[in-house]
Amino acid sequence: MRRPIALRLSAALAAIALAGGIGVAVSAPEASAAVGSATGYATQNGGTTGGAGGQTVRATTGTEIHQALCNRAASDTPITIEVEGTIHHGNTSKVSGDSCNTADDVIELKQISNVTLIGVGNGAVFDQLGIHIRESSNIIIQNVTVRNVKKSGSPTSNGGDAIGMEADVRNVWVDHVSLEASGGESEGYDGLFDMKDNTQYVTLSYSTLRNSGRGGLVGSSESDLSNGFITYHHNLYENIDSRAPLLRGGTGHMYNNYYVSLNESGINSRAGAKAKVDSNYFKDSKDVLGTFYTDAAGYWQVSGNIFDNVTWSAPGDDNNPAGPDPQSNTTVSIPYAYTLDDASCVPDVVGRTAGVGKGLRVSDGDCTTPRIAEFETYAM
Repeated sequence: MRRPIALRLSAALAAIALAGGIGVAVSAPEASAAVGSATGYATQNGGTTGGAGGQTVRATTGTEIHQALCNRAASDTPITIEVEGTIHHGNTSKVSGDSCNTADDVIELKQISNVTLIGVGNGAVFDQLGIHIRESSNIIIQNVTVRNVKKSGSPTSNGGDAIGMEADVRNVWVDHVSLEASGGESEGYDGLFDMKDNTQYVTLSYSTLRNSGRGGLVGSSESDLSNGFITYHHNLYENIDSRAPLLRGGTGHMYNNYYVSLNESGINSRAGAKAKVDSNYFKDSKDVLGTFYTDAAGYWQVSGNIFDNVTWSAPGDDNNPAGPDPQSNTTVSIPYAYTLDDASCVPDVVGRTAGVGKGLRVSDGDCTTPRIAEFETYAM
């Protein structure tokens, strides 16, 4: 396993820092990895390093992203793709090559490995265009906005998912991204962050998910139980109807997230899933934890959470809310180290760290001043 060698914040971070408003204005050599290092379940199964140690290229269109993938020597040759500008249907076309498998109208990370996709400069926005990860491993996506991806109406992309993973995906770290929709299924949108068909060892950290009918799922049906080992931490879920997330089978670890205006349900653990729910802050929401819309029970272990103006529905044949006094009904063993912020600090810490435009800051775990993530490279 390649070991990280932390470097001090310097010119090497400048191009990325500008996108987050840190105010570093010096020239930067090419970066060789994402900022910081993976956390949560993405650290397991050999770890997630993305394109560390490989070439760095710049892309300002979706076609250029595909070209960067296709110009590699092989499908597993490490690469960091720095993205700047607005990626949309008009500038995203299929590119062919032995090291890639791309498609029109979607950013296709298919049958590849060892790739970092990171927003730099004045920012990277994927407008109405989803990012699709399929049959791939060791992928990092950082510091990008994905907005208004539709599955119906016009234009459509990626089945309506902002970021979607399916078919034997392993080790993905998605960090400091902003995922947004403008409505629910009736308006043409689907999930913001979906995983299915044997997707494992994924972390979503320091990100915002807003204004969607569906936050995301793990498992596409009650029979799709091959997914799991997913960590969600220091994320903001705001104005989401349901699926924050929907977890079918597998294990999910949700800690230090800020949930505001979950309108119908939140963490929906079902079909034997186990959710470890640590030190989150739930506000102005309904049925934030439980098994909903099915009689296939799921389980949860809770500790340190704050429920602020949360309402709970009555139990029924297809609904088993965890509240109004949530208690654990299972235990979940977590294999990695992590530090919890007290739940009372979560709104402030997440407000200063989550999403694009926050300088890639992360929590120190002490409820005071978030720090700027260190730039890291990797020795072979």
